[in-house]
Amino acid sequence: MALRLGDIAPDFTAETTEGNISFHEWLGNSWGVLFSHPADYTPVCTTELGAVAKLRNEFQKRNVKVLALSVDDLNSHKGWIGDINETQGTEVNFPIIADPEFKVANLYDMVHPNANDKFTVRSVFIIGTDKKVKLIFTYPASTGRNFEELLRVIDSLQLTAQYSVATPANWKEGEDVVIAPAIKDEEAKTKFPKGFKVVKPYLRLTPQPNK
Repeated sequence: MALRLGDIAPDFTAETTEGNISFHEWLGNSWGVLFSHPADYTPVCTTELGAVAKLRNEFQKRNVKVLALSVDDLNSHKGWIGDINETQGTEVNFPIIADPEFKVANLYDMVHPNANDKFTVRSVFIIGTDKKVKLIFTYPASTGRNFEELLRVIDSLQLTAQYSVATPANWKEGEDVVIAPAIKDEEAKTKFPKGFKVVKPYLRLTPQPNK
């Protein structure tokens, strides 16, 4: 059955380019990003893993661990990392799961047979410190992912986990946020001392509370 938001992310053990891991233990108290790519030695995947490597500091600032996956074997991954480092001007700094038996791919429903039954699609799972799935993206093989958008979403998820707010369309870190409708105006005055603007009774904007 497909995973849904709020589900506990399935635990697993796997062989990776940085040794064997037990997923939940490896995550520890960090947030996690688990993402799959269709195949090693392919053009879009090469640019994607290079892009993720370049964002290492951004993920670390957010207490996020990153883990990649494809159904290629470990030797393939290790050989391909050299190409990524060479062509993308970076160094791969996160583990890549070798999943030739589709163990993790099937656990996370990363193979979509009507698209391709031999490779994983471009799946992304963001997992919170409670080990629950917070967000799921699915891209086709032909479309590379925007990892800056992934950081934006993580910022929103981490903010809304701490405060009674939501983030509006196209929100970026530092911009105004929306007060949750369940919070009455009187309570909002206490919760949001910076004040808030009432656009409509159901649409109230306040400065980002942790800035």
